[in-house]
Amino acid sequence: MSDDQAVGAGVPHIFGRQLKRLRTWAGMGRAELGARKGYSESTIASFEQGRRIPSRQFIGQADEGLDAHGVLPEFVEEMERARYPPFFQDAAKLEKEAVEWHVYDALVVNGLLQTEDYARAVFAMRRPLPDEDVVDQRVTARLARQSIFSRKPPPVISFVMEESILRRSLGGRAVMRGQLEQILLVGQQRNVEIQVMPNDREEHAALAGPFTLIETTEGRRIAYAEVHTYSRLFTDRRTVRELEEQYSLLRAQALTPRESLTFVERFLGET
Repeated sequence: MSDDQAVGAGVPHIFGRQLKRLRTWAGMGRAELGARKGYSESTIASFEQGRRIPSRQFIGQADEGLDAHGVLPEFVEEMERARYPPFFQDAAKLEKEAVEWHVYDALVVNGLLQTEDYARAVFAMRRPLPDEDVVDQRVTARLARQSIFSRKPPPVISFVMEESILRRSLGGRAVMRGQLEQILLVGQQRNVEIQVMPNDREEHAALAGPFTLIETTEGRRIAYAEVHTYSRLFTDRRTVRELEEQYSLLRAQALTPRESLTFVERFLGET
């Protein structure tokens, strides 16, 4: 069973059984609960079967509507973690605590920069094919991560991405145009810097692949890397320092943030 196929197991499945039990005790049908909270009967069924992960808002509404006395909100934190693929859950937790977040990407636009259409195209291309419910959950979770840009105080965020990413029209031309516009929009924020690594550069400090550098509110400096569906967090100072050095060199070798946005804007005009 793949990670995405396992969404119905674990915490979502336990929550679903609890929701069904409380609904039954309240003498309420799925259609009635859904109508009261603005959801369809099929959506309530998906929640109860662990096939979809409800929002924090729904969990609170259901707890109140079923007189559950705070039982369901106890699942909120774990349910939010379950929105992400297992290999990303630890990084997602660190992301919420980050005061600095620096990313090098070589294959696709980083999730923090993705539009809904681009994210949906990326998830829909995965093999084995994920269920539509899984795709919806992953897209929702990815877009929710972007609240990092509006956090107070704002974290320091930077991206270095390969030019080839911008030339790869995932999802089609219209989707990519929207994605390029999103990159330009986010790149104008004061706490965000985006740099492009041109294809014609003769030197490249990170040929081993993508990675992320994280600094938390406690001053912990951590590196994160993933390949396929495997990921690893590095906390030993030697490894983190090596990746920090690579990232510093990458930023020096890439176009400057201003040159990069000009490059993206020019490329958008050609797309």
